[in-house]
Amino acid sequence: MIERRTALVTGAGSGIGQATASLLLERGHQVLATDLRLSSLDGLRDAGARTVAADLSTVEGRTALLDELDPAVPLDSLVNAAGVIVLAPIETVTVDDFRRGFATNAESVFFLCQAMATRMRAGGSIVNFSSPSAKFVATTEAAVYAATKAAISQVTRSFAMAYAPRPIRVNALSPGITDTPMQARVLEEVAASRGITSEELAASRLTSVPMRRTASPAEMAGIVCWLLSDASAYITGQVINADGGMVMW
Repeated sequence: MIERRTALVTGAGSGIGQATASLLLERGHQVLATDLRLSSLDGLRDAGARTVAADLSTVEGRTALLDELDPAVPLDSLVNAAGVIVLAPIETVTVDDFRRGFATNAESVFFLCQAMATRMRAGGSIVNFSSPSAKFVATTEAAVYAATKAAISQVTRSFAMAYAPRPIRVNALSPGITDTPMQARVLEEVAASRGITSEELAASRLTSVPMRRTASPAEMAGIVCWLLSDASAYITGQVINADGGMVMW
């Protein structure tokens, strides 16, 4: 039974963020869910979440989101699931591509974690999102994304060390191939750039997964909720691999 009561979930409009927000609502949390488009949050709002549209790659967007928090009610949980992926042959990546990836993925995570110093109660928990691409190269077309995820892993460790005395725990989940809209886009665009079908690419990618299957967003949401719960109370500063055995270190 998860005892946390107030949660902020970014990137809640789809994929793992949406699945996590839904599971937290089912388990009795008060959830503030955010995404770029308010319409993508309709289902969560109908289920009882408060929702807000915000561009977390900007100072203004992060400020607008944090202003939605009730200063009289400290936050228990933060899930930084918002992210974008830049897909391009590595030789064609632009400065704008690079900056957009880091602003949305790494910068937003750093400054939302920073904001928790005054907005999260002692005993709270933060979950960020890394990726197996932070540890090895499988798709060079996602080089910027991989770099942001490596940065997030280190941001996670830094805040875990800084917040441990309070205590606020900070961990990251590194999801393997998960059936989300982002993964569907990866298959479509990378396959097209390589001149193969998305089915061929999907089959090739699964050869790197010992369990030979993808994951569902719900599976990942369960792990996130465990990291937010007291069942993981002695875990902080960790990047948890949930990838069917793709990474074993």
